[in-house]
Amino acid sequence: MIFSTKKEKKYTFIEAGEGHPLVLLHGLMGGLSNFDKMVDFFSDRGFKVYVPQLPIYELPVLNTNLTTLAKYIAKFLETHVKGPATIVGNSMGGHVGLILTLARPDLVKNLVLTGSSGLYERTFGDSFPRKNDRSYIRKKTEEVFYDPSVATEDLVDEVFAVVNDRMKGIKTVMLARSAIKHNMLNDLPKIKTPTCLIWGRNDNVTPPEVAQDMHKFIPDSELFWIDKCGHAAMMEKPDEFNEILYRWLKDKV
Repeated sequence: MIFSTKKEKKYTFIEAGEGHPLVLLHGLMGGLSNFDKMVDFFSDRGFKVYVPQLPIYELPVLNTNLTTLAKYIAKFLETHVKGPATIVGNSMGGHVGLILTLARPDLVKNLVLTGSSGLYERTFGDSFPRKNDRSYIRKKTEEVFYDPSVATEDLVDEVFAVVNDRMKGIKTVMLARSAIKHNMLNDLPKIKTPTCLIWGRNDNVTPPEVAQDMHKFIPDSELFWIDKCGHAAMMEKPDEFNEILYRWLKDKV
């Protein structure tokens, strides 16, 4: 299904279905289309699904950090959702979800993390070496997935366009650094929200040890593995991901 994108004031987002609110947060190099199968699945099963576009490239340079993004999502929840939601975050989106849950637990009924940053992750580093080399960008994009064919030409084009736009490249590196600096190991035990961890066993970006540590330190957490799957489980193994999450949510909403 093709979903229309809404634009209201400073927010751009997808909204579909009716029922318990499910807010999906994409990663640093991600976008709304990362969650197409999730929107389809959950909007048909009694959930109101929101996918807000994180304003990664619109933030002022001095405020290009994860805390600002978490405040942005808090305002989105207050303005559009108007009640506690289940937050689902992939990669940097998961990190934003962690910060939000700590700062505003009243807005988060459940937290779902998949390939989340927050402890440690492999990134492009401090810059994009060989950014004009499309084959290199393709290789780095393919490394995100267990099955390299998931890195379609369109996806590689999107990443290539970002890293070759000077200001977008700068802000991407700034947010990657913000994620590395904002280590949450000491904060995880403070999270009292029910938390579901769904992880690809072959995640090269936030490897399985990250999921194990998050499960160890977040008190009310459950960990589920998906085999032959990389960093973006909801894209690479959407059917398995959706079934795991749906079963977990059944007695939580």
